[in-house]
Amino acid sequence: EVQVVESGGGTVQPGGSLRLSCVASGFTFSSYDMSWVRQAPGKGPEWVSAIKFDGYNTYYADSVKGRFTISRDNAKNTLYLQMNSLKPGDTALYYCARGRRPEVVFSTRNSWGQGTQVTVSS
Repeated sequence: EVQVVESGGGTVQPGGSLRLSCVASGFTFSSYDMSWVRQAPGKGPEWVSAIKFDGYNTYYADSVKGRFTISRDNAKNTLYLQMNSLKPGDTALYYCARGRRPEVVFSTRNSWGQGTQVTVSS
């Protein structure tokens, strides 16, 4: 079955950095575009970033552009999100998911995994 396991979250001060990881299994990881999605308490999911299956093209929400970097290591079935200059508004549960376009990603909620919590607070 499709499975993803997110890790790397934590609590940091504004301006700090975190690197999230997502280890995938149950599908041919290198054949799929991948995304990061986040959801704050009481809010709907927000698409954050995406990367093409081969890592050639990357995409970012305006809210994180210039601060976050998505990458992948297909040999390790792993997706990454490097988050710099973190803001309180980045506080959310972060998930990885198959797909690139938000409307496609949001249709796959059952395979987003448990997520990893990112809290930005002083």
